[in-house]
Parts: sequence; structure tokens; C-alpha cells
Amino acid sequence: MKAVEFHLPQDVDKSFIVFRETGDFFPAPWHYHVHYEFVLVTKSTGRRMVGDHIGYFGEEDLVFMGSVLPHVWVNDPIYLERRADHKADALVLHFTDDFLGEDFMNIPEIENFKKVLKLAERGMALRGETRTKINALIKQMPEMNGLQRLSSLFLIFDIMSNTTEYDLLASPRFIQNFHYGSSDRFKKITGYIMQNFDKDISLAEVASVSSMGVTAFCNFFKEQFRVTFVEYLTTVRIGHACKLLSQNDRKVVEVAYECGFTNLANFNRQFKKLKSMTPSDYRRTLNI
Repeated sequence: MKAVEFHLPQDVDKSFIVFRETGDFFPAPWHYHVHYEFVLVTKSTGRRMVGDHIGYFGEEDLVFMGSVLPHVWVNDPIYLERRADHKADALVLHFTDDFLGEDFMNIPEIENFKKVLKLAERGMALRGETRTKINALIKQMPEMNGLQRLSSLFLIFDIMSNTTEYDLLASPRFIQNFHYGSSDRFKKITGYIMQNFDKDISLAEVASVSSMGVTAFCNFFKEQFRVTFVEYLTTVRIGHACKLLSQNDRKVVEVAYECGFTNLANFNRQFKKLKSMTPSDYRRTLNI
């Protein structure tokens, strides 16, 4: 699937975009844009694809996505066939990182939120109280005046900066330019993983690349990447597997070995754990 680049219209008297998407179904194809985006579904059900992640959405589903991350929301057949007794409905919020000026993201007050924007490169499905609070704010935004909308957006930034109630969606492998900051250590670690994920990588090897001992490396990795090295490596491999499954008809076992798994059973187990479906089901879903 080739993603379409969208260029979104914006009112000259507004610094960011809030709009309601209503119709028999959500019409946007597989696409991307430079804007950061919140998508709040108020009515409808279906599948959403964010990068190489396939999930399901229903009412009150809330996702935050980074710039140029491909995505699509596909309604269930009852909507596509116009058999639902109500319209599909969603509220969408877009902004760019310079929507308040080129230096906005460099002010100290926004520092914690910049970390959230890095996580959003993979897409974030919000849950719990975080989702409830942000949904309430977004629902009120269409009726707000300019300063009220801006104030509510800052409240959302603050909520996002202080929550752990989210699930990351797309895999690191899918985000080819994905990295956590600009330090040489980060670049060396992620670069080494991306170049060698299809091989057997030991902790000692990757620790030496970062000029750290194994214990120090494990602690550093978990603190900065929020997952263990093994968990991160698995998501990279599964992300590459998703790419291969979508591009060709190679056997699943061939895909598994090409992604660095040494046995099919473990590949199937890890794939289902991360994607909530088997590799074969994933391929069938893409074909649909």
C-alpha cells in the first residue's frame, strides 16, 4: 500500500485545526501528513491501521499520532454498506510543531511534552482517565472561541506529559528514521539494532557498541526506551516481518528466518503477542 500525502486546509485566523468528520463512513484512504493528530471516534466501529499496527476502534477510541506517520480508519461493513442507523462520527485535532512560531518547541515549559512527541512517532492509543479527560476537552473544542481552544490544547499537552496510560502502536522498524534524541549513544544503539536485527545479537555485543557494561546498558536501555532490549529487538523484528508479509507471498517460515527468528513457533508466538493475530491472519487482513 502506497500512502497518500494529505495537505490539510487551515483557517487563516486559527493556529491549529479542529474539525468533525461525519458521514456514512470515514472516507480518508491510507495517508500521512506533516501534522500531529488526535483522532477521537465518537460513533462507529472498525479497524484502524497505524504504521504496521492493526487494531480495532469503537466509541471513545482516542489515538495520538506523530508527523508523517501513515494511518487509516476503516469502518465495519455495516457502515461501508450504509446499513447503520447512525452516521460515523469523529473529532480530529491537527497541529504542527511550529504552530505558535518556530521557537515554540524550544521554550522550557514544553520540554516534557517534546518527549511525548517522540513517542507519538509510533502512534499512541490512549486509555483510562487520560483518555476520558482528553476526550471531554476535544468534544468541547468545536464550540470554543480561539483563546479557549488554545487553552484546552495546552491542558491536553499537560495531561499527555504526565501520563503512562497509553499503548504504542507502530513498531520501531516501521519508523525508519525513529530515534530517541540526537546523542551519539542513541544513534549507535539504534543504528546497530537496525543493521543487525536479522542476526543473533547478544547483550554483550550491543553493550560494547554503546561503550557500556552489560548491567549498565540494560539499566540505561530500560530507562530511556521504556522496554527491555529483548522486547525492543522483538518489536523491530516483528515490524520488519509485517513489511515482508505485506509486500510478497513468501512463506511465513521464510519471513521468520529473514527477520532473525530461529524457529517458527517462537516467531508465531511473538507475532501474536504484539499484533493480536497470527502472521497469516495479518496478511489476510491486509488483503481485505
